[in-house]
Amino acid sequence: MGGWSAEREISLRSGKACADALARAGYRVTPIDVTPDIAAALTAAKPDVALNVLHGRPGEDGTLQGILEILGIPYSHSGVLASSLAMQKDFAKVMFRAAGVPVAEDRVVSRFEAAKGHLMPPPYVVKPIAEGSSVGVFIVTEAHAHPPQELYRGDWPFGERVMVERYIAGKELTCAVLGDRVLDVIEIVPATRFYDYEAKYAAGGSRHVLPAQILPNVYQEVRRLTLAAHNALGCRGVSRADFRYDDRGTGELVCLEVNTQPGMTETSLVPELAAYAGITFDELVRWMVEDASTNR
Repeated sequence: MGGWSAEREISLRSGKACADALARAGYRVTPIDVTPDIAAALTAAKPDVALNVLHGRPGEDGTLQGILEILGIPYSHSGVLASSLAMQKDFAKVMFRAAGVPVAEDRVVSRFEAAKGHLMPPPYVVKPIAEGSSVGVFIVTEAHAHPPQELYRGDWPFGERVMVERYIAGKELTCAVLGDRVLDVIEIVPATRFYDYEAKYAAGGSRHVLPAQILPNVYQEVRRLTLAAHNALGCRGVSRADFRYDDRGTGELVCLEVNTQPGMTETSLVPELAAYAGITFDELVRWMVEDASTNR
């Protein structure tokens, strides 16, 4: 848990919640706040299993998974390739399109090109291609005369390439996969217009409607596409897919991304979906540990 990505604090919260659950279940738990000498720390700890709740890089992009494979330590969640593909939003979209999972039109450009002028008619979204928790994301509307000038910042921390993606109006939906089981669908209603970092993790930042109040055929289509996206990337264990659904206009439904290391905090979506399916938080964490393996 922990690490040094923009999602460090959330990972620490996820890690503490999972460690406490495993301790209650009788496991011997060694929390590791990840630093660049993680291989030495793992070698010294000699764990039977690594429960990976590291959000962002290096825990979500295949790097840590590769270290665990080399060390022969069984681990949770997705393997090297699936993690790497899911983290790179542009590569993930290639796999989604090939599997028939609908996505929004986009362009991947340098952050400087994205800052110069509108690359598509507003509204559109500018997002880093390899970050989570909506950090570094901007919604550009018709009211904006130019793209976000923050992209020019000398201390911009989110990489040199960004994705400019057509904005889909409507509902924010999410669904999860647990092993080969598809869970239900949540509608996320943020307190502000945008489901950003604060909406995700601050108390009262968003309201979760479970089950989502959408047409039954759309509900089942979200579940079908969630499993299709999970399989398209080759994910294992737990993953969560996020969608936009234009319920008042075209009826368009698109997959935004798959999260291979979804949050495990008190406000996180996967524990809520599991609870709705009759799986307690402690049972969910135990399942992730027992599901661990190498060659994932």
